[in-house]
Amino acid sequence: MSSEGESRFHMVDVSSLTSVHHGDPCDGPRRVMLRTDDGVRIEAVYEPSAASVTDTAVTDTAVTGTAVTGTDVVAGTDVTGTDAVAGTAVVVAHGFTGSADRPAVRRAARAFAERGAAVVTFSFRGHGGSGGRSTVGDREVLDLSAAVRWARELGHARVVTVGFSMGGSVVLRHAALERGTEGRVDAVAAVSAPARWYYRGTAPMRRLHWVVTRPAGRLVGRYGLRTRIDRRAWDPVPLSPVEAVPLIAPVPLLIVHGDRDAYFPLDHPRTLAAAGGGAAELWLERGMGHAENAADEELLARLGDWLTRR
Repeated sequence: MSSEGESRFHMVDVSSLTSVHHGDPCDGPRRVMLRTDDGVRIEAVYEPSAASVTDTAVTDTAVTGTAVTGTDVVAGTDVTGTDAVAGTAVVVAHGFTGSADRPAVRRAARAFAERGAAVVTFSFRGHGGSGGRSTVGDREVLDLSAAVRWARELGHARVVTVGFSMGGSVVLRHAALERGTEGRVDAVAAVSAPARWYYRGTAPMRRLHWVVTRPAGRLVGRYGLRTRIDRRAWDPVPLSPVEAVPLIAPVPLLIVHGDRDAYFPLDHPRTLAAAGGGAAELWLERGMGHAENAADEELLARLGDWLTRR
């Protein structure tokens, strides 16, 4: 379950694709299905900034392409009919077993919208209403790439990413691999991210490895955690987060980690920050646990400020 062509992504040919939607992204929140470059359907939600819309109810948007019919948007397709949208779009990448509709993800989206950003949330493959199976951070870069390109196609000239835990590792790899391409980002923040793969130094991570690698564990993942996990091992092993960090500059990079993180101890964020050669900013949060569930309103507000002002 590896990402083919780790040095770059193949961009989908959209010359024959059309869309029946011609709305303004400032009209209000919308929910669509994106299609990744490897054909996986990914549920995504777009919310304008709180400064531009006050109605927070999410509505479904039907979009039709010639290749896929229904509520699908193929990344690379213009779905807005508008030339530009003011402000920053923040693309949020959740942690393992999360989804676009989990309360912690929705809370983060609201916090970023209140700081003046439009927000794209989505569910990684194998999570929520998305198709496919989780590869636990490998091919998920394709999911993020589709969401980032969608934000650009909505008219946002400035797109930034923030990821939590598994999502943190994904935003780091994505920023490195997509630097200088149409899928590039303008700033990236990784919260509670691992520095290296296969870490088993804590009890929660040993349990996670059991869930991912054992047939009984994957059953627990599917029916207990509502996460469908690919049974295949990585081949080849993808670029690790700490290997990705030196490739991100000059894009602004923020590493955030709690000093009570039960999954990854503090050597992980310190290793990531050091790999940035002084270009990465490091926030060590006193009393914080792991990922989006542990991010309080004050931290989310600071994150929102950093993402919209860098």
